Amino acid sequence: MACAVTCPVWHCFGINKKPRFRVRAERLDGNDLSVVSTDGVSVKETTVPVVVGRVYLVDGGNGSLKSRIEKKMGGEELELLWDDGYGTNTVKDYVDAAKDMIKPDGGPPRWFCPVECGRPIKDSPLLLFLPGLDGVGIGLILHHKPLGKVFEVQCLHIPVHDRTPFEGLVTLVEETVRLEHASRLNCPIYLVGDSLGGCLALAVAARNPSIDLVMILVNPATSLGRSRLQPFLPILEAFPDGLHVRTIPFLLSLVIEVGVEGRLLPKQKIERISSNLTALLPFYSGLADILPTETLIWKLKLIKSASAYTNSRLHAVKAEVLVLASDKDHLFPSGEEALRLKKLLPNCMIRIFKDNGHTLLMEDSMNLLTVIKGTCKYRRSKSHDFTKDFLPPSMSEYRYTFNNVFGFLNFASCSSLFSTMENGKIVKGLAGVPDEGPVLLVGNHMLMGMDLSSLCEAFLREKKILVRGVAHPELFWGNFHTSSNVFNFFDLMKVMGAMPVSPKSLLKALSTNSHVLLYPGGAREALHRKGEAYKLFWPNQPEFVRFAAQFGATIVPFGAVGEDDMAKVVFDYYDYMKIPMLNDRIKEVIRSGGVQIRDKAKGEVASQEIFIPGMIPKIPGRFYYLFGKPIKLKGREDLVENRESANEVYLQAKAEVERCIGYLLKKREEDPFRSIINRLIYRTFHAPLHQVPSFKP
Repeated sequence: MACAVTCPVWHCFGINKKPRFRVRAERLDGNDLSVVSTDGVSVKETTVPVVVGRVYLVDGGNGSLKSRIEKKMGGEELELLWDDGYGTNTVKDYVDAAKDMIKPDGGPPRWFCPVECGRPIKDSPLLLFLPGLDGVGIGLILHHKPLGKVFEVQCLHIPVHDRTPFEGLVTLVEETVRLEHASRLNCPIYLVGDSLGGCLALAVAARNPSIDLVMILVNPATSLGRSRLQPFLPILEAFPDGLHVRTIPFLLSLVIEVGVEGRLLPKQKIERISSNLTALLPFYSGLADILPTETLIWKLKLIKSASAYTNSRLHAVKAEVLVLASDKDHLFPSGEEALRLKKLLPNCMIRIFKDNGHTLLMEDSMNLLTVIKGTCKYRRSKSHDFTKDFLPPSMSEYRYTFNNVFGFLNFASCSSLFSTMENGKIVKGLAGVPDEGPVLLVGNHMLMGMDLSSLCEAFLREKKILVRGVAHPELFWGNFHTSSNVFNFFDLMKVMGAMPVSPKSLLKALSTNSHVLLYPGGAREALHRKGEAYKLFWPNQPEFVRFAAQFGATIVPFGAVGEDDMAKVVFDYYDYMKIPMLNDRIKEVIRSGGVQIRDKAKGEVASQEIFIPGMIPKIPGRFYYLFGKPIKLKGREDLVENRESANEVYLQAKAEVERCIGYLLKKREEDPFRSIINRLIYRTFHAPLHQVPSFKP
């Protein structure tokens, strides 16, 4: 016999109102189930507490229950700048929801689906959340809304008084994983494990190497042996049963006190301990109910057995792994552990967050979905596809990227954009660029790619169009990608639509009617030498013209200037090569796995070495863009086979880029607001940044 339980939960945000929970229960065999409550549902004397979503508990024989997760129909595809709801939930919502979910029911661990996750898009993969020390299962509450748009989110709830051993939890998760894998053979299953849940995820992966798993481990407890908590476990076990639960957090603070400077006054020590404890357990106000004394001691023993069990089986883990570690984790040495796991696991990537504590998922400075997208871990099939698996940026990601990360550059450069209408007239703005794709934007790359953010932001703001840029494969598969341990600028580029430059990527993007941004000069232009500003280093092959013609795309040549008003190159590639140690180092990096493109090309464009030129900043000037007259290739399928005709169009596009650059270099001399000082004075009394006047075209 089986029963289905559906329990929507309604949270109140910013209102002094007690959350109310609504529960519905029904038997799968059609028989009546009379017990319905606002707090829980009794099923064979087992209360299901405030579980959200729909879960099937199936009789597995011998009195055991097996979980079968209901498939949800996919919703509509995501729109550009969609509302992901990130930031609407807080730690307070966690505490409020946890108080209702921890009511004793005598039931076993079970799966539930948070109702606020909503209905995901079509073909969304399954995501199973494995909780940490608390076991409640709502540790993703800050991320429910964004994750629920692109995953079928299911969370594991371990009741407060449940004493299932670690091997039993492994079996429970393993059965669910195998059941789901059997019904979706070509789709990955995501396991998000927090602390203790990280051990659980690794253990399941070790026992099921043939199943396609993507594991996201958040401060995994595999480092317990090197934790400050390890020598403290025998003391906790010796405490009398009647000891008040609030003593336990105080004793945990003594663990954190290790490392507090001895010269501090007692009062200062107490303040430091209090501060550390707050960082460790931000939801401390509800800790007494969530983790009673005996439960906390049991969970600590559980972590001990989980760590030993998992570490002995790491060699068997073949799954794709992403480790998210906090550098200021006072409970575990998570930063060191991430580096250790990266060496031990064959397919492991790490991201270290330097300013976060142990409860990383509860801190509002990290959007889990953004990290998954930025590390290219989101996929709906056996391998990641940069076109089919791409998720458009949300409004919160747009604001973070262009206000927080590129805010200063966009403010300092105050870009001015112009475009060319079909009649040849140059107008301010992007009216001359077609709204309907496919469109291929081709132009010159400025130093260090500093032209990218302003261009992409302008298209999003003015035309509500996402420009998908093709970038050097080094950022996706090379040494830079594998050696970077922090979530960085290049991860954000992937969130905003960047994909590796290749014929396959370009063809797929054009086939979806996208606006694609291509710099034929590539890294050679972006990392140019001294005295080479605005010089084009394009290949001799007209391949992008043939690709565009295959899909009837419109080519829009453009020129960008302004780098010489921002910085001056004083140390370039040739200077590096004159220093023996640096010369050898650059060559060694290239030999040891750097991704090479255009290795068969000839001339300067074949030089694609990745290095960082030495620069001296200047008092900021301004960026200028001019999009030339569109070159329509609809009906020109002959260019695919006729290389001579394709080369004529190629030279036409290149000449138009050079014309745009020359036009801007001349006309910017007429701009009264080229200097940042004049722009600041103007903005004090007048328009916002993107409305500062420029020269008249």
